[in-house]
Amino acid sequence: MFLFSEGYQPLQVPKWAKAFILLVGGMEIGLSHFPFFACLSSEFQLVSSVLGFGYTLTWFAVTVFQISQCPHGQFLGRYETLVFYWPSLMCLGFLMGRFLHMFWKALKVQLGLESQAEEKPVLETHQAEHVKRLLRKADLQERKKSWFQARVYEWDPCFQFPSRMIGTLVLAAICLYLFIVIEFCMFVYMRDKLDVFEDKLESYFTYMNETGTLTPVILQVQELISVTKGVWVVTIVPASLTCVSYLFHILACYRKHMKRLWAGDKHFLPLKFHTPSSADSVVAIARYSGWQIAYILWGYLIIHVVQSLCGVMLMYSLVLPITHHQGLEMLQGLGLGLLTVSIVVGLMVLQMWIAASFFLQPKLGTADKQKPLALNNRRAFHNFNYFLFFYNVLLGLGACLSRLLISCLLGTWLIARIDRTIMQSGYEGTDMGFSAWIGMLYVDHYHTNPVLVSFCHILITSHRERKLQRNLKYQSAGPCISARSRTRWLLLQTLVNNPRLIMHRKSKSGHSSQEFTQILLTRPDC
Repeated sequence: MFLFSEGYQPLQVPKWAKAFILLVGGMEIGLSHFPFFACLSSEFQLVSSVLGFGYTLTWFAVTVFQISQCPHGQFLGRYETLVFYWPSLMCLGFLMGRFLHMFWKALKVQLGLESQAEEKPVLETHQAEHVKRLLRKADLQERKKSWFQARVYEWDPCFQFPSRMIGTLVLAAICLYLFIVIEFCMFVYMRDKLDVFEDKLESYFTYMNETGTLTPVILQVQELISVTKGVWVVTIVPASLTCVSYLFHILACYRKHMKRLWAGDKHFLPLKFHTPSSADSVVAIARYSGWQIAYILWGYLIIHVVQSLCGVMLMYSLVLPITHHQGLEMLQGLGLGLLTVSIVVGLMVLQMWIAASFFLQPKLGTADKQKPLALNNRRAFHNFNYFLFFYNVLLGLGACLSRLLISCLLGTWLIARIDRTIMQSGYEGTDMGFSAWIGMLYVDHYHTNPVLVSFCHILITSHRERKLQRNLKYQSAGPCISARSRTRWLLLQTLVNNPRLIMHRKSKSGHSSQEFTQILLTRPDC
């Protein structure tokens, strides 16, 4: 696993085989962490808790030893290794606490101090409460919600997130933290390289240009590098906060989408996703966790780059002119730009007002909110359309560029949102991340729908009760009789009381069966 250790020679493989190398590497990591999950899910909790605690303690000791051997680094300085590994130590500490809790509970069961835990029921408590709420009469007067409940999030006791969603988002948060730390280390490395480049550039121009005519060029390059470094560091905070907010927003969207599917509402989905393939849905739920983490990491990087570019543009358009004592020119240019945009928007509003005032027929009733879509003054409208045609061509050029700019901004801003497609209507199927989200929703919907689970629970419970009642009835009647013997005895009694049914009974090969039929047929009452 230590790929960069001293003396290690990387394996040379062709490019087409790198996908298999990545697959083998992923399976190696999964195999090394598989004992944690095996011990957590084993039925023999006493043994599995001891083995799991020992395995986790070994990982914890090795990690602490690795940190103590090389605690500092060249990028972050003191305790750089601890900055990278403290999430792993925290998770390993949590696992050790979990295994100790499992061992204590299993030990009490073994000593007879506590009864064995019952099998997990088919219908969980929150699902039963959800069904009860559906059957309960709705309150006519809704309770008042707080600002946080109305605009941010409202807790629902009848809904429980699956452990897969919680684990995925916790792991995504940890990976995002490590990604930000690695990115900052790369920034420190590039900053040092840029400092060396600035020194060499300044010495070169000083040597080649004794007159000093290229000094402004050097100052502009240094200013650009300084602004870029400052903006990059500042935009780390908003980019990371945006991705962290996405993690919580994904949970809220998951609950909202699941409730809509439970209610039979599929209008929020594109038409082609109303009946997804079963195989695609199963593959989607297997892909979702990994893809969600990858989308968050890529989304952070793309959002950070875009925010940095916007920050550099803001610095050069507003801040630097003021520092260079060019604030008046900056305000003049800003005022001309705002005036131009205001005139364009004003002309568009004026077109709307003219169309609503002169080219639409009056309202049919006083209660109507708007005029009907019926043209009035058609000849004047054709003249209006003709004279504004050439202006609208020029206006359309700017509208097209604004469309492209807004699409790019929204696409980069929502790239980490796997629950929302950034493709246009009709092309949602090309968004593989959104397809994985929809497939995962359908699998959870079909397997955790509270109404369906409640129905299955009623069937299973009633079947068990009937079986228990039959067993009690047979036990109270006398000695235990097999079900086959009881069925044959009831068949004999039915045929004796109704001998005409013998003629319609399907004959079986066998000497005893034929003799039995002959005896019944030779009875005098037949």
